[in-house]
Amino acid sequence: MATALKSEAATGARSMGHMALHYKKPEEGPLAARLLGMLGYVLTQDLTLPDGTHFYRFVVDAKHQPRGDGVVFLSCVPEAQRELMAAIHGALNVGTAQEHPAVAAMREKMDQDPEYGFHYGTLLESLEDLENVFMGLEEANRSDPELKGRLKLVYNRALPGTPAVDARLDASPIYKNATRHAYGKNGVQAFLETDILSSGMLGETMILEFDYVFPGYTNHILSVVEWE
Repeated sequence: MATALKSEAATGARSMGHMALHYKKPEEGPLAARLLGMLGYVLTQDLTLPDGTHFYRFVVDAKHQPRGDGVVFLSCVPEAQRELMAAIHGALNVGTAQEHPAVAAMREKMDQDPEYGFHYGTLLESLEDLENVFMGLEEANRSDPELKGRLKLVYNRALPGTPAVDARLDASPIYKNATRHAYGKNGVQAFLETDILSSGMLGETMILEFDYVFPGYTNHILSVVEWE
């Protein structure tokens, strides 16, 4: 028989504090920081460390600048972690004809669903802002000399069934042709996967998620998980 855990009532409010992200190559710190700026994060500090790499502090919205929440730290993958990932790649023969089948199996799952593995989500209060950010990323992936071909973008529409939401998404510059659906109604998701940032067991890429929830609905993608 399950027993509910008891805890003392909190005496103050809580909020999400920070997320620590890593860029893969020491020389690509400025590029990684530029990419976060394109995503709408606000740079509040750029510190050059003794090893020459950059440590950045961003906030998800300018209102968080003097606070301790809504923070995104960005730094280079630490040396010991780089060595560990290199050892993992070597043991699994990543990128060779003898590559362990589990590597391809995991990549296939990630291609099918960006939420399959570790990812970090940011909620926007404007669908137009989300659309503008990702249209900018689409253009950068086509023509930016430093970013071209390094940005994989995936869009999830809301599950159909709410006429006003369906109509708005049919008119959206990024969602009108989207065929994927989120695990819920009345909200959308947009995913960026890039090899500039590192995460996961192989450290190859990082997935950043951006969400928008249509106002006025109790059930939406971030409140209730649903299946088609």
